[in-house]
Order: sequence, then C-alpha cells, then structure tokens
Amino acid sequence: MANILVVDDELGIRDLLFEILNDEGHAVEVAENAAQARLARQAARPDLVLLDIWMPDTDGVTLLKEWAGAGLLNMPVIMMSGHATIDTAVEATRIGAQAFLEKPITMQKLLKAVEQGLARKPVAPAVVKGVVSPVSKDLPSALALPQAVVLPPTHQSFDLELPLREARDAFERAYFEYHLAQENGSMTRVADKTGLERTHLYRKLKQLGVDLSKAKKAS
Repeated sequence: MANILVVDDELGIRDLLFEILNDEGHAVEVAENAAQARLARQAARPDLVLLDIWMPDTDGVTLLKEWAGAGLLNMPVIMMSGHATIDTAVEATRIGAQAFLEKPITMQKLLKAVEQGLARKPVAPAVVKGVVSPVSKDLPSALALPQAVVLPPTHQSFDLELPLREARDAFERAYFEYHLAQENGSMTRVADKTGLERTHLYRKLKQLGVDLSKAKKAS
C-alpha cells in the first residue's frame, strides 16, 4: 500500500479521507495547511498527495506551483475543491496536478482517483515556450508523454461571458482534446479516464467537433 498525504483545512474532510484511505490499507498523514504540508512532505515523502485548493495560509495551487518550481513535484498530486473555477482546475493541471476532485467527494471517485494516481510516476514539469507542462512516464489522466507537451491554447482560458451551453461545450472540447493529447490518441485510455463508453465517447467528440484524427492510435 502507499503513503498518502491529505492536506485540507477542514477537520471533517481530513478525518473522513483518513478513515477511507486507512481502511484501504494506506498509511495516511494529514495536514491542515500549507506549512504543515511542507513539513509532512519532507518527512514522509508521500507516494501521493490529496491537496485542497482553498486554504487559509497558502492556497493549494500556490503550494503546487512552489513544489513544481523547486523540483519537488515527484509524486502524484490530486487537487480537491468545492468552489474552484474551470480556470483554476485547468491551471492546477497545467502546473502538474494529475487529477481534480470536486467536493463533496464520493468514496468511489476518491478511490478511483487514488488508484489511477498511484499507477503513475510523475517527473518534474518542463517549461516549453513559457508554458509549464507536466511530463510523466505512463500517460494518464494527468500527465505523461515521453517529451514535454505544450497544452493547446484552448486550455489556457475560457470566455466566461458566453452562454452556459457554449461555455460548457468549450470546456468539454478542451477537456477531451487535452486527454487525447495526454493519452497519445488512445481512445481506449481516454474512455477509461473520462468514464465513458467508447461509442459514447466517439459520439461526444463528433458532437463537439473534436478532431478525431488525434485518435488514430486508438487501441
């Protein structure tokens, strides 16, 4: 089993995640803020970190950026939040987070994200043309290509002035294009990562106008 660090300023969430992960056989450390998280990361060298975005001293995205900049992002990090915007989630992923869980977090989603995170071995992010882009060894919901990848422009910002339907379509298009790139065009892995059946995934991509040539290497 793995050593997991849970960072969240809410006692109830820390206790809940501790109990769930401990019951699964993992060794769990908890931290209520960024200061404790830094110490716990240094002392325990966790195999995976569950990191809340909104915290009182230093927010999770800033801490993630700090670890990435110092070359300390050598473990999978899963971000958590109940109030994050799309841009915040995308920024965290661009910096190096491997997944994003929206609160309230169900046990099924938590365990699946942890299992997928532990299956990956991230390396320090690379900077390409001014864009921080995560790199890792086995392509995932997060980050992994044998070389650094620059995220498509659609992942950099979203027009929040658009009507809801158009804004949602823009985000979903960016979401699927991102995962197609990260999974090297494998429709099987994208379907698994996004939780969709392959047929449904194909229909969704066509509906959104996503370039299906990116799925040429589908397995």
